[in-house]
Amino acid sequence: MKYITYSIITGSLMLALMACEKRAYQRKLPELEHHYYAVFVPNSNDTITSSKRTDLIKLPVQFYSAFTRNYDAVAKYTFSTTGYTLPAVRGVDFDVVDKNGNVIPATDNTYTMIFPQALQAMDTVYVKLLNNTATGVRQFEIQLLDNITDEFEVDIFSTAFKKPVKIK
Repeated sequence: MKYITYSIITGSLMLALMACEKRAYQRKLPELEHHYYAVFVPNSNDTITSSKRTDLIKLPVQFYSAFTRNYDAVAKYTFSTTGYTLPAVRGVDFDVVDKNGNVIPATDNTYTMIFPQALQAMDTVYVKLLNNTATGVRQFEIQLLDNITDEFEVDIFSTAFKKPVKIK
């Protein structure tokens, strides 16, 4: 009886495995060969709250790539105060700075991070709070932006593209 049961189970498994369709999927999709991602780490849109008005806020950014290219990939970011009743003001409440603390100028509020040869890497967005003594909670967001060029596309994740900041 055991022999018959094992034979039926083995035969059924063999038939199931032989019935699987084998497809030859394309390994690399040409339309995605120059497509990269930039996301905040950790992978969330959590709010950063600072009660020290002189903090240097560090926002790590992961650039995802599986290739080495002959061009530099560029990720873009900006700040936004849309939707806040008491928005923070760049130059009064905060500044976007480099790792040495130098203010990064931006005429259109867009900043860039360059990833040489489009290699996977980490970089950091630095925000310096300027000790504004005005009362109330000031708010803004640092947002990663899509950057689409003729050569490449740096995309964002919907779960890690912005970092709301509250200054108490």
